[in-house]
Amino acid sequence: MSDQLTYTHYKVLLSLKDSNEINYYIKLSIQYNLSVRELTAKIKNKEYERIPEDTKNKLINQNESNIVGFVKNPVRIKNNNKNEIFSEKLLQKLILEDIPSFLEELGNGFTFIKNEYKIKIGDRYNYIDLLLYNIKFKCYVVVELKITELKKEHIGQIGVYMNYIDKNIKSIDEDKTIGIIICKQDNKYIIKYCSDDRIIARKYELV
Repeated sequence: MSDQLTYTHYKVLLSLKDSNEINYYIKLSIQYNLSVRELTAKIKNKEYERIPEDTKNKLINQNESNIVGFVKNPVRIKNNNKNEIFSEKLLQKLILEDIPSFLEELGNGFTFIKNEYKIKIGDRYNYIDLLLYNIKFKCYVVVELKITELKKEHIGQIGVYMNYIDKNIKSIDEDKTIGIIICKQDNKYIIKYCSDDRIIARKYELV
């Protein structure tokens, strides 16, 4: 029991049955100074169930987690009008309609810079779906949206964009750029053999 949390916090937490889940939310509440309302929202949103196992263990054991550790899987994207998603543009449109919720799904410290961020590689222009910045970890975050299963060419594409940001935009006192591919279906085998651990893939779920 910690005196950093209120009785109401513990009343909410004691409704849970899994002691590991309770410990996770206790550590999370203390670390990020969550209000009862924020804590309740995270529990209702089943955050614990959507966080990678190694992140849960690191938080419970008070070990430091990296920037991508708290990116949930699946990433829930609001689709209030129940639109049929048949292109990346439409998926991007849904995200932009409620960008605060999307940033919350990714974790803490994420801020929005621009969608369709234009970069020039050689004599051709390319467009990054979403360019973000994480204040806590001081790094840029490239997000690419795919409405298909994760493919190996997606890894190559986002890797090029990340390297471009590192060489042309990132300052010397900032950390290397992170890449997040949000796709209809993850493919753990492709990620397994990806040599760059700064790239992660998460499937999306429309809610």
